[in-house]
Amino acid sequence: MNKALFFICFCLSFSWSGASAQQNPVFPGWYADPEGIVYDNTYWIFPTYSAPYEQQVLFDAFSSKDLVNWKKHPRIIDTAEVKWAQKAMWAPSIIEKGGKYYFFFAANDVHEGEIGGIGVSVADRPEGPYKDLLGKPLIDDIVHGAQPIDQFVFKDKDGQYYMYYGGWKHCNVVKLSDDFKSLVPFEDGTIYKEITPENYVEGPFMFIRDNKYYFMWSEGGWTGPDYKVAYAIADSPFGPFKRIATILEQDKDIATGAGHHSVIKIPNEDTYYIVYHRRPLDKTEAHERETCIERMTFDDQGFINPVKMTFEGVKHVLH
Repeated sequence: MNKALFFICFCLSFSWSGASAQQNPVFPGWYADPEGIVYDNTYWIFPTYSAPYEQQVLFDAFSSKDLVNWKKHPRIIDTAEVKWAQKAMWAPSIIEKGGKYYFFFAANDVHEGEIGGIGVSVADRPEGPYKDLLGKPLIDDIVHGAQPIDQFVFKDKDGQYYMYYGGWKHCNVVKLSDDFKSLVPFEDGTIYKEITPENYVEGPFMFIRDNKYYFMWSEGGWTGPDYKVAYAIADSPFGPFKRIATILEQDKDIATGAGHHSVIKIPNEDTYYIVYHRRPLDKTEAHERETCIERMTFDDQGFINPVKMTFEGVKHVLH
């Protein structure tokens, strides 16, 4: 009896420790293009619900107090609310302003002459429910060759909000109006500025560290194994952005297709985490992607160190 009890306890202990050791993916299910952000000491991830385009018609959200244990908030917005969206809703970007939460998204995998592009919605809480703000896309034109997808909304040091976006190997930046309902001209009268760096494909992201603008993006094909993340550093939100290096890519022992990321900075610390998606080694379907988190560090000159993918992810509770 004692031996049996010991064996049961041993198995339970082994199972628990094994589960706690593996944190990547951070939550179950196929989720991609994760936008990580912090609101009121709570960590949030807003990903694409990764599925065939005709099924990719909704968004879920996830919240956590420690980056380890995540709560799912299902269907915070879908095509029933966004009447002009028919399929392929993806790549959310979230920003808080004036006590409201604005959820930007792309829909319809739009091509020239089609209805679709980048939309915006609003809610009173991060988990929604979100309501379509415009009843139409904010951007539906293809300008400078950039498909209107993969938007990232960025608040600059002076309080101005910009949006970086673009697929098809082109990236634009636009200036947002105070109510996020329109685009406003730059000082030179233009609406769209192309800022495409070398090898850019899609998935732009921006953050500021030590008064430097870190611009990041994805390279390669999102459906294949060679997806990866690269970056540049500039003195201005408009660049020029000279490619420095790749910092995240496939690992033959872990996963392929590592890309379309965001970055979470721990409040009041110089501590950063990269939130990204990847494809398990035994999976090949385009939509088979899962969301993961790794620590992201810098060298003494401020360059981003290469990020190694792991199964452990965030291994300790953050305070």
